[in-house]
Amino acid sequence: MKGGLARWRVRAGYPAALLYFWLAHPRPGWIAAGAAAGVLGLAIRGYAAGYLRKNQGLATAGPYGWTRNPLYFGSMWLAVGLAIAADSWIAAAVVAAYFLAFYPATMRSEELELAARYGAAYGEYAARTPLFWPRRPRARAPEGKFSWAVYRANHEYNAGLGLAVVVALLVLKMIWLG
Repeated sequence: MKGGLARWRVRAGYPAALLYFWLAHPRPGWIAAGAAAGVLGLAIRGYAAGYLRKNQGLATAGPYGWTRNPLYFGSMWLAVGLAIAADSWIAAAVVAAYFLAFYPATMRSEELELAARYGAAYGEYAARTPLFWPRRPRARAPEGKFSWAVYRANHEYNAGLGLAVVVALLVLKMIWLG
């Protein structure tokens, strides 16, 4: 169970999103560049989601051999995309502040949960795999295979829908502001 600041991540996202949209000054080139960075984030998240069999074992294969948090690494690229698309330093600061306030706390909370659940196996995994910034595995990564069924079970397609909605709203704001 996530505790502390991590449990507020979703609830705090709504007012942060409203502030972001209010502060955004989107223009076509910036929206396109932001969408491209967001698509990179979606690809990373989607790749990771196809390996994550929740509550069925410790995920260490595929992108989980490069970083213990490939979903959050992909989320960082989504955040970068949002910051770019807004074409506003203040809106970008809102995105950065939100990410930095909640994601490290969420990762720490999940680390504690995984260590409690998987014990020494998680300790060994954590010792060889970076927390956030990907690094090529020193040893051969464990066998594993991407699964579209697992991707769908993790509902990762919702992140793509979310990015599409944000981009559409930015385009609408751009048109409305003329």
